[in-house]
Amino acid sequence: MLTVLPALLAAAAAFAQDQLTIAAAADLQTVMPEIAARFEKETGSKVKLSFGSSGNFFAQVQNGAPFDLFFSADIDYPRKLEAAGLAVPGSLYQYATGRIVLWAAKNSAIDVNRGLSAVADPALKKLAIADPAHAPYGRAAEAALRKSGLWEKVSSKLVLGENISQTVQFVESGNADAGILALSLVLAPAMKDHGKYFVIPQELYPPLQQAGVILGHTEHRELATRFIQFLRVEEVKSLLKQYGFSTDGALR
Repeated sequence: MLTVLPALLAAAAAFAQDQLTIAAAADLQTVMPEIAARFEKETGSKVKLSFGSSGNFFAQVQNGAPFDLFFSADIDYPRKLEAAGLAVPGSLYQYATGRIVLWAAKNSAIDVNRGLSAVADPALKKLAIADPAHAPYGRAAEAALRKSGLWEKVSSKLVLGENISQTVQFVESGNADAGILALSLVLAPAMKDHGKYFVIPQELYPPLQQAGVILGHTEHRELATRFIQFLRVEEVKSLLKQYGFSTDGALR
């Protein structure tokens, strides 16, 4: 026993010195830092977070970007990485489903309570959405506008954000009159008190199924696995729900 104990202590110390580098979709910018902080407290390991569009991160990972984990706002990106042999087999985990909202500043003349039809208001000159080319929330916004028969009416008014976080900045700064944003971001304290929003009906766009995956080149597979498992804890699921995510229907 006395000979084993020093070895166990050394292993624990080495584990605590590990650092995870995580690429996370921009809609997680409000909740993921808190999840990471709780994980750091529990394990003693460090977590470095980078936020951006899921499509851009997907391309970076394909080109060898040194992330340990990738949390996407579109489950298809992690699936493609797993199929291409760039992710640890069986590590994919659907952690949440996101929602989109129409948001405007509190003093705006745009009546978001009218729902998406408010985007056709002549008073709305600029509508911000994330770029559908590589941002899942942008694709959801486009789908909702098309299904509502509003796409052609507003396409000339669109201001495209690189990701959903930049889209929020366009509306907050006044460079857009309203925006179709992630519910998770508008529920942040800084946003909640400065605007009004309408939750866009789920039937207007494909579900924003969000998933994480451990990347195949990670040197911290054990710690990355532990982070994925941490997302299954009820306390973490409750935190995700506070920011408007649904945690029902996880893959496993």
